[in-house]
Amino acid sequence: MFFLSLIEHKLRLPPEDLSLPLHKGIKKVLDGIFLDKVISNLGLCVSIYDIRNISGGFIQAGEGAPTYTVEFRMVVFRPFTGEIIVAKIIESDNDGLRLSLGFFDDIYVPAHQLPQPCHQIPDPDRRYKVRWIWEYDIEDTGNPEQYNIDGLDEVKLQVLNVSFPPLPIEQQEKPFAPMLVTGSISECGLGPVSWW
Repeated sequence: MFFLSLIEHKLRLPPEDLSLPLHKGIKKVLDGIFLDKVISNLGLCVSIYDIRNISGGFIQAGEGAPTYTVEFRMVVFRPFTGEIIVAKIIESDNDGLRLSLGFFDDIYVPAHQLPQPCHQIPDPDRRYKVRWIWEYDIEDTGNPEQYNIDGLDEVKLQVLNVSFPPLPIEQQEKPFAPMLVTGSISECGLGPVSWW
């Protein structure tokens, strides 16, 4: 889920940060550039772990700030395929579920990855939203038990895919998600924690 990534980046240290110790000034600039951003094919940048090397410090012609080449390690979030994670439901609609870890909200469980058989009913509390219900018939009695998938519980899901969609050319009506995690709750032991 979390890993360290070694990155080399060339940055300009603004004049207002020159009064700080060099490591602190550079860390401040790196935090502004990378923190809470998604790097394509790498993941969500969580924090700067350490600075390994600083070189340069040259002032370019026409600029009033030194430029450094910095090698540093960063803590990155990207779940691996097959990993089981626990998240909270933030949206339930005809397409499936959208879940959140608190710091990352682009986790999706499509309708075909919900436990089968299941059906949906309109959510009385939220307009244009639905509640999914799993029908579990343990002994084929024809009278299945119904288990709600609602926003009250945390949900265990298995990661199926992590993708980095290309940047859209035109602005869409909903915000662009630079990293999407697709999961499944159709296997035994997955789904709302209260079920198990």
